[in-house]
Amino acid sequence: MTSDLPPPPPLDVTPRQTEENHRFPCEQCGADYRFSPSQNALICDHCGHQKPMQDSPWGGTALKELDFLTALRQQLPAAEMEITRVSHCPNCAAQVEFDPAVHALECPFCATPVVADTGENRHIKPKGVLPFQLDERAAHKAMEDWLGGLWFAPNGLRSYARKGRKMDGIYVPYWTYDAQTRSRYTGQRGTEYTVNRTVMVDGKPQIRTEIKVRWSDVRGRVQRFFDDVLVLASRSLPRPYAEGLEPWDLSQLAPYQPKFLAGFRAEAYTIDLEDGFQDARAKMDRVIERDIKFDIGGDRQRIASVDTEVSAVTFKHILLPVWMAAYKYRGQSYRFIVNGQTGRVQGERPYSAWKIALAVLLGLILAAGVAYIASQK
Repeated sequence: MTSDLPPPPPLDVTPRQTEENHRFPCEQCGADYRFSPSQNALICDHCGHQKPMQDSPWGGTALKELDFLTALRQQLPAAEMEITRVSHCPNCAAQVEFDPAVHALECPFCATPVVADTGENRHIKPKGVLPFQLDERAAHKAMEDWLGGLWFAPNGLRSYARKGRKMDGIYVPYWTYDAQTRSRYTGQRGTEYTVNRTVMVDGKPQIRTEIKVRWSDVRGRVQRFFDDVLVLASRSLPRPYAEGLEPWDLSQLAPYQPKFLAGFRAEAYTIDLEDGFQDARAKMDRVIERDIKFDIGGDRQRIASVDTEVSAVTFKHILLPVWMAAYKYRGQSYRFIVNGQTGRVQGERPYSAWKIALAVLLGLILAAGVAYIASQK
């Protein structure tokens, strides 16, 4: 896409209102509501009052896409933009929306102490949100099961899980991209055939069969429409762990409502729209390569060149639910991440040196025993 863009026009962007800061006071006692995924309602933990959500969060409502080039030129309507206050982590660079009720903060991504309310962040407003479907108890159970299956984990790590440390519910930013692609390619189609030849083995002739390939030049075209190519818009989550949380059922996306974020935190995107599209293009190119190989046919394929035209690019900024716990073990930060929709778990883990040493020692003893028995026979 072009990078020679005109200067952005003046944009009148207003900060979110009180409701947009994810705080909703209970009508009965004035304490803050939180969104309950299991009950699809706002719940007051202080007095127990419930306020049902008027719209179901799992309706599969179609969300309006935004034009990619218009956004790059910073010409989106003001209604699609917002300003929020964020807390910036000096360690992992996460930008988490600032809650005025909380002053002593620990970064949910790396357990580093952070300073509250460290600046304003102007960004594209979320278009959709996938509400949490697992509560904290279910997420903690998923993490415990995952930790219990780890080999060579320190006992302190499992003790941490049993103590039931609080997990943070966080909405993580993502981009989705739609695009029409048309690709021209050149390459070669390989057709396998066999030949027999005689070789001498221990002075005796034997027939060996070899597979050979006959290559022929090919060229052609393929096209594909990509729908909702998902790209992580955060630098604070390791990409392999974020991809390990997939798949997400994006058909359950609901139009963004601040009420879904009540009681949770939201991270601002730190990978901008244009950089995110480069990641999306890499995903598209891998699919296009498979399409080309299928189109070439034959037994084997070689791709010499690909020229892809991309058009009708649209996007959405969405928020996906993640339960997270971060703690420090011997000065090192470790994170556990649970998909708030499916319960899939990813994470970092330390290894117990003495358990590994014990396993190696037992292995050596076992090998020595087997060798001794074999020598006696």
